[in-house]
Amino acid sequence: MTAPRTNLYADLPRDVPEEVVTVLHTAPGLRIERIVSTGQASPPGFHYDQPQTEWVAVLAGFAELRFADEAAPRMLSAGDTALIEPHRRHRIERTDSPTIWLAIHFGPQVGADETP
Repeated sequence: MTAPRTNLYADLPRDVPEEVVTVLHTAPGLRIERIVSTGQASPPGFHYDQPQTEWVAVLAGFAELRFADEAAPRMLSAGDTALIEPHRRHRIERTDSPTIWLAIHFGPQVGADETP
């Protein structure tokens, strides 16, 4: 069976209040997502604290990724990547509109319970 063709730059949402997460593929221990940010940031004082490893790549746009244990945010633009270890607290300080992310979540804590 041939996997359906996906274009990561197609059908981009515009001016939406929340990030749009599209699950592209799942398997046991793996979830691949396209995330489109249109100027969103994490709420004040909020940090993600997830049990799985996440690798992100910015495909278009710009974002400021802030780790709780670092003094300054990391500036990410098209082509930049970051590895987020399990339970490493982080937040998004700001994003351009649009910012397109490719996010790969992996590890035993990732289930295949979502259908792309």
